[in-house]
Amino acid sequence: MIAIAAVWVGIQVLMAKSELEQAVPLASAVQGAVAAGDLGSARSSVTALSQHARAAASHVGDPVWLAFEAVPFVGPNLSAVRQLTEIVDRIGEHAGEPLASLAASVDLAGFVPVGGGVDLSPILESEPVIRGVNSTLTQASVDVAAIDTSKTVDQVRSAVRQLATVVLTMKTSVDAVNRAVLLLPAMLGADESRSYLLLFQNNAEVRATGGLPGAFAEISTSDGQIEITRQESAAGIVFEDPVLDLPQETRGIYSELVSTFMGDVTLTPQFPITGALTREMWKRTYGTEVDGVISLDPVALSYLLRATGPITLATGEVLTSDNAVQLLLSDVYANYDDSADQDAVFASAAAAVFAALAGGQADPTALISALAQAGDERRILIWSAHEEDQKLLEGTTLTGDLPVSDASAERIGVYFNDATGAKMNTLLDTRIDVGEVTCRNDSRPYYAVDVTLANTAPLDAATSLPKSVTGPGTYGVVQGNIRTIMLVYGPPDSQNLGVSRGGERVPYHPATDLGHPVSQVAVELAPGESVTTRFYLLGGDDEHGELEIVHTPVLNLLESQELVVGCDEVER
Repeated sequence: MIAIAAVWVGIQVLMAKSELEQAVPLASAVQGAVAAGDLGSARSSVTALSQHARAAASHVGDPVWLAFEAVPFVGPNLSAVRQLTEIVDRIGEHAGEPLASLAASVDLAGFVPVGGGVDLSPILESEPVIRGVNSTLTQASVDVAAIDTSKTVDQVRSAVRQLATVVLTMKTSVDAVNRAVLLLPAMLGADESRSYLLLFQNNAEVRATGGLPGAFAEISTSDGQIEITRQESAAGIVFEDPVLDLPQETRGIYSELVSTFMGDVTLTPQFPITGALTREMWKRTYGTEVDGVISLDPVALSYLLRATGPITLATGEVLTSDNAVQLLLSDVYANYDDSADQDAVFASAAAAVFAALAGGQADPTALISALAQAGDERRILIWSAHEEDQKLLEGTTLTGDLPVSDASAERIGVYFNDATGAKMNTLLDTRIDVGEVTCRNDSRPYYAVDVTLANTAPLDAATSLPKSVTGPGTYGVVQGNIRTIMLVYGPPDSQNLGVSRGGERVPYHPATDLGHPVSQVAVELAPGESVTTRFYLLGGDDEHGELEIVHTPVLNLLESQELVVGCDEVER
């Protein structure tokens, strides 16, 4: 009798395993199809997912199965398979099916502005569904993590890891959508009129969060309607005293300029500080107290142009996704000598893209893809003066906060500020490499971060490039050279251990900022010159996630390489 029961359970395991192997990939397929707006694929994937999940569930959990869960060696595997099956079944019923139903009933085009406004009803109607799906996936991630695989075979452990990855991917995407459907109605004036300041960062003169603030546009929103009410540049917005009282450690690194000159509010990598400073300076200058600040750069504009198609500027130039960065960050300086004219072109481009988006000239799927890519690259940043809105943004790349490490990753920040006083960063190549080694008895790791910068300007840059690009040499930098301040932010539990170039230690400025150890050093490069600077850190704990770099969204980022670090090098 026991032998017959064992055979029965074995057959059920094989059948459940087959169904699970087909069901798990379909969960991520549903999420991908919904995000891409492919409603047909989403519905067919959900149907298949539900069928396989229910079939798998029908093979587990009967009295015979449950009895065998108590058997040593075999039991832990059966228990894990049962839990996996139950989780996949719940995902299919309470996440996959609602997502597909929502995709079938809501047209993505309804989320895109038309005629200067957004119809808020589809967003508001989708909120309960998205909230429920998000809750299901959050619980699923908890349940998967709770499955005990310490006594299971490799195949079961692998299946648990695969499901955990799928759930995390789905949860991340749905969580982002959930935040958006909660945040967007408020930002678009569903309950009361709002105003926001669009800050356009000019990457040709790099700053920690992207670039020099090149132009500003004040926009107002009311019941989904959006309009630009004012456009200005940062030039001339200067205050004798700091507009806000910043932490002493922040002032020590970035000087009083960050809180007295609108053109330097992006010196700090903490965008919440930038947002608060920008709002206060705008209020003192123009009398409007905006509800938040939204930043984007020309690279983000180029992504948005994939959705809108080509746009003709007031100057006659045609702006496309392929030429936007070149036109706005390079050609404009060759075509216009006066800085006011350059700012006007930049502002005109931003306004034209905004008008195209607000007027409904955007493919919804391409727009969602563009916004997602720009957000992932930290080329779109948002700060809200409303605490409840800011809380919804927490934990996303949109906040522009200092790096936060977690179980999955040990994050190190690498930021750049131009010290040339020019627009040479279109000609600066950047590569960031990271590695670690453990040498100490207490197992605390050493981290090394290599920052390689290369000036790709022609050797005759001082005479062949416009002065508006090379700068007039006002700050003591030879025309054609590029001087860059590099800042490396370690995790709060790490320590600065110095900086080297070519194997030789070099002077640097050690500091702290909001608990993060900071190493700051500058480098000046002549045309054709390349230099690698290595930053050393002592990590806080041997138990940490994979090393990950959070960095300024630069223009020319080369592919990184894994560093090999020696104990003798770090400890000498």
